[in-house]
Amino acid sequence: MNAKQRALRNRTREQRTLRHAHKAIATGTPQTARTHLVAAGLDDTTAKRYAGAFSRGATADVTTEATIKLKGRTRKAVPVKLYSATTFTARLLVYRPKDLTAAARFEQAAHRLAA
Repeated sequence: MNAKQRALRNRTREQRTLRHAHKAIATGTPQTARTHLVAAGLDDTTAKRYAGAFSRGATADVTTEATIKLKGRTRKAVPVKLYSATTFTARLLVYRPKDLTAAARFEQAAHRLAA
């Protein structure tokens, strides 16, 4: 695979993830922190990395269970926190990671949502 194909594949994946996040947020139902972060303008990799820390100090609107796959055929039910748009926006306005570049991205996302 050459560089052009790889770039096109990555851009397509990013656009698909962004479209799915926007559609999920538009339904008005509570969504995960990662979905909200992607819809706010962060890339999926950064959103996945910081979603756990982002949701650590916040109170979830709804808590459900999801199944994750472990080794082999083993599966485990884990709790998933879901946030409404207002709860997410309030948390995004105050949360900043220690990494300066990620903190700048979170600040930009907060300004975009506040506008």
